[in-house]
Parts: sequence; structure tokens; C-alpha cells
Amino acid sequence: MKQGKPLITFVILILAATVALYFGYYVYNFFYEPYHTAQVYSYTAHDSVAAEGLVVRQARLLSSPSGILEVTRTEGEKVGIGQQIALVYRDSQAQANQTVIEELTMEVELLEEAVAQTGDLESAARLDEDILQAVVSLRASYALGDYTQLRSQVMEVKSSVLKRGYTYGDGLTVTDLSAQLRELKSQLAVLSRQSAQATTRVTAPEPGVFSNLVDGYESRLTPETLRQLTPASLQELIDSPAGEDSGSMGKLITSDTWYFAANLPEQSAGRLTVGRPATLRFSGELNRDVEMTVDRIGPTQDGKTLVVFSSNRYLTLTTLLRHQTVELIFDSYSGLRIPKEALRLEKYQPSDSSGTSSSGTSSSAESSRVGVYALINGRAEFREVSIVHEGSDYYVVSPVAAGRKLLRAGDTIITYGTGLQDGLLLEG
Repeated sequence: MKQGKPLITFVILILAATVALYFGYYVYNFFYEPYHTAQVYSYTAHDSVAAEGLVVRQARLLSSPSGILEVTRTEGEKVGIGQQIALVYRDSQAQANQTVIEELTMEVELLEEAVAQTGDLESAARLDEDILQAVVSLRASYALGDYTQLRSQVMEVKSSVLKRGYTYGDGLTVTDLSAQLRELKSQLAVLSRQSAQATTRVTAPEPGVFSNLVDGYESRLTPETLRQLTPASLQELIDSPAGEDSGSMGKLITSDTWYFAANLPEQSAGRLTVGRPATLRFSGELNRDVEMTVDRIGPTQDGKTLVVFSSNRYLTLTTLLRHQTVELIFDSYSGLRIPKEALRLEKYQPSDSSGTSSSGTSSSAESSRVGVYALINGRAEFREVSIVHEGSDYYVVSPVAAGRKLLRAGDTIITYGTGLQDGLLLEG
């Protein structure tokens, strides 16, 4: 056992020496390579500031009735006055009956359509084509997020399938279909009478956008109370949310305008003007840039200024938003991003196509130009640029020259090198 220890020690020393040589070679190459390169890519830089605040809307709470509640509206759906929002069932049997009523209603509608279409018998291929087109239409609406015609599109699919089965599957005649339709209507009438006594409809007291979320801010923070807000009171509202209201089944957002109240650094708020537009970048559910209006610039406390923004766009997409940290964008700069160390100031002698100065004589006067050296087919080629924006360790630039001398996204540029000249062949 003792004879093995020197061998293990020797192997460990060999491995350590190998690793040290490898890293030494890597460091040597890094620092003593004749040139280093980087990739050019398209980039947009923003002059912006983060803003923390709360989304504010005019809302009306909907009290939750006793019984088994079934909300029939989706989040962000628009409803008109008197339209159904929810159903309240007296017991579980009433809820089960309602499910059967909905199924029977659908079946009656499909049968009525099938009966109306049985005058001319199409071929099975034509009916299959109708089914395919109905499914494609439904799939396209789903992909686009357009659910406005959802019910009619589903009905079209089911009706086409039912008609295909009635015409070529079950061998039913128009008389058979009519008899079946009368039986279903009779069952539906009986169930509807029973359900009317055990089911209550909850309707909208006024037009609005429905939301399931009731977070307690509805009464504490309204468009009217925004006028009395200060940076301190807004921060208190942010730090102490009220929590969900169990006594409400939801709310109706009754105004087309929504607001975002935020505390901004005093210097940033000074760049805004009441009544002028401002771009706010939201994340989360909204996840987009929204152009809002500076509605109010309030008081300043401890270096923070209260600013209220307003908008009448994307209301149905903001129903779940409340506490948000957004990016207030003052300006944007688009171009090509390059490392700072790649930018070079070069001296050159301007000349015309004949190689002489513009006055027709040789000139020793020098001019300056700013640009980078691009690595093109093993050669260093100068690409002139203009600076659009300066970041901490990068520039956003735009190309100056045209044609072959144009700097493009995807080009490789030299960030470190000595003795670089336009057209110089690089070895390495």
C-alpha cells in the first residue's frame, strides 16, 4: 500500500501540470494573438427608466348571490346592459338540469338545420368537403385568437357532421328527423319549466367589460381618487394590498379609459409634459409597448414624482393587471452594435477618382473618419460608420459608405490588432 502512494502523487502532479499548460497556452494565445474579433449585430438601445405603479380603472363590483354560482362570461369579455353574466342554481340537481338543457338546445338547433338542408342530397364527397372547410375555418379563428364567431363555427362543424350521418349513415328520412325534432323540443320544454323555478340569471346592470378579479383596490383606488394621490400614498397602496373580496363574484369595468399611476425619479418626470404621449413597455399579460398620454404630473416627495398616464387602448387585455413595473421609454436608437474597443479614428487624404485633391493638385491635407476594421476573406477592410448612441461598453452605429464598403449585421470586426491598414492581409 505504501508503494502505491508515490505513484498516485506522481499521477496527480502530471495531471496538474497538464491543466496548467493548457490554461497557460490559452492565456498566451488570448493576449498574444495578433488580433481579436467580434460579431456585428442589429440592436435597438432605449433611453428609458423603470416605473413602479398601479393600474387604475373605473369598476363596479358585482355581489355574489347565495347558491351554486356559474359565471358564463370570460375574462375581458364585453357585455351589454341586461345581458347574462352568471347563473345561480338552487341545488346540484338544478345545475345538472341546466347542462342537459344546453345539450338539448344544441341538438334541436342542429336537427332544425339538418331538416332544412335535406331537400337536395349532395354526394358524400361534397359533405366531407363541407366538414373539412368548417374545421379549417374554426382552426384558423383559434390560431388568430378570434373567438367572436366561435359558437356559429362550432355549430357549422357539428351540423355538417350530423347531416353527413343522417344522410349517409343512419338512413333517416325527413319524416324521421322531424319526429325526432318534435320529441327533443318536448323534452326541452319540460326541463326549461323545471329549471326556471330553480335557476336565477345574474345580468349586467350597465354596459362594461367583465373581470373575475376583485383585489380590493376597486374602492381604494379610482379615477377620482387619483387627483388626491401623492408619492407616499401611492407607495403605501403598493406596499399594502387589500386582498381579494370574497363577497363579490367579479366586476364590470365601466369606462373605456384606464390609468397607470407611478412614482418616477424627479429628473425623469421633468422630461414629461402633461397632454403629450409617452411610451410604456408592459410585461406579463399585456407584454407590449403602449402609447399612453401624460394625464397628470403630481407632487414630488423625497426625489420621487407622481405621474399618471392614461389610455383607451387594450382595455380588455388589462383586466388582470394591477401592480406593474414598466419601462418608460423616452427615445430609441436603432443600428448596429459594436464593442467600444472596435471603433477607430483614421487619418486619410481625401482625393477624387484621379487620385488628386478636389482642386486638381496633390494635397497633403489630412481628414479624419470614424469606423471599424472588418475581417473580409482574411483581409482587414475599413468600414466607415457614424455613432448613433453610446452605451456603457458599446456603440450603436450606422454605416456611412455604400456598396461593398457597407458594414452589415453579421460581419466580423477586429476589436484588437496592431498595424491595421485598409486591405492588409492578416495571418494567424
